[in-house]
Amino acid sequence: MSNRPYISPSISYVPLEETLEILPKKKDLFIGIPKDSAFQENRVPLTPEAVSVLVNSGHNVAVEHNAGEGSYYFDTDYSEAGARIVYDKAEVYKANTIIKSAPIAEEEVAWLQPNQVIISPIHMPLLKREMLEQLVAKKIIAIAFDSIKDDSGTYPIVRSMSEIAGSSAILTAAKYLNNVHEGKGILLGGISGVPPASVLILGAGVVGEFAARTALGLGASVMIFDNSIYRLMRLQNNIGRRCATSVIEPVTLAEELTNADVVVGALKPVNGITPVVVTEEMVSNMKAGSVIVDVSIDRGGCIETSRVTTHQNPIYKEYDVIHYCVPNMPSGVSRTASRAISNVLMPIMQQCADMGGFEGLIQAKAGIRNGVYLYKGCVTNAPIARRYNFKYTDLDLLLATQS
Repeated sequence: MSNRPYISPSISYVPLEETLEILPKKKDLFIGIPKDSAFQENRVPLTPEAVSVLVNSGHNVAVEHNAGEGSYYFDTDYSEAGARIVYDKAEVYKANTIIKSAPIAEEEVAWLQPNQVIISPIHMPLLKREMLEQLVAKKIIAIAFDSIKDDSGTYPIVRSMSEIAGSSAILTAAKYLNNVHEGKGILLGGISGVPPASVLILGAGVVGEFAARTALGLGASVMIFDNSIYRLMRLQNNIGRRCATSVIEPVTLAEELTNADVVVGALKPVNGITPVVVTEEMVSNMKAGSVIVDVSIDRGGCIETSRVTTHQNPIYKEYDVIHYCVPNMPSGVSRTASRAISNVLMPIMQQCADMGGFEGLIQAKAGIRNGVYLYKGCVTNAPIARRYNFKYTDLDLLLATQS
């Protein structure tokens, strides 16, 4: 006898109400993209391709005249994508949302409107209390795009810029080893019968990893220093081949520096400042004509003889060693950097519209909340609040009281 399911005649099939999530009403955005010239900035935060996607989704985009010129994106590219070209900077700042590739400059604060949203990088050394006071008074929502996290918990824009900086550091060093650029005439990868250049990399983070990848790809001999054995192991696993590694120990480091043709400084900052691990004496013992590229100069530099240079005058010599210490290295390959930033920001803009605006996006996305340092009159970043003596407000608690 088969075991059939028994259904009682007392069972009644009554349809139940289905509870559906009430989605926020989609919001059309008005986005302004001003031209950035401070901080040697050539990047633009949204490419014409990204603008085209946003315009076709019903959003209004205003681009200041020549905003993309540094990345070889021209006004015609943006106008063909559907953007409105604006010749008056004050007109751009009438947009509800401002997106910049350089930090907020002091003169731009006056143009910002009350309750506006501004997305830009943040540069703590140049941030002033007076600027913050004005932004707080205007109840600006300020988001540092270099602090935005993705769903995997990483910083997508910082990682992209670090990849660019690592690769650029080696290509820059190869250029300045050339006789044409005052170098001693060494080919980075060597040839048959002639050994390759010796590259020493300080730091095994993303910058160090991509510097190592590029140097090894060009055939150079590579040695990497870092005080984290975990990071050294991870780097070797990521690049898929063995290379010489060491912890940062002064005697070993000084010995290797005397043999190095190229030194790349890529150490992570500690409490906002990069530790100096290469002393002036170590630099004085390096080979004449060798090249130092200090990528960490943005946070003070990890080499004692490093001092900030510009894209216009990028090098100087100290003890006959060529120093390249340009901050914001990704701006030197601005078109690639612009596309990398745009790839992150364009989907965020679409999510923002789908969630009914930035308030809804910040409420729903913890990764976006991580980048918010000002929210409607409150300072929501603890280090900034401590540094400039503002009252700190926890953003999660603030949003909980508003919901």
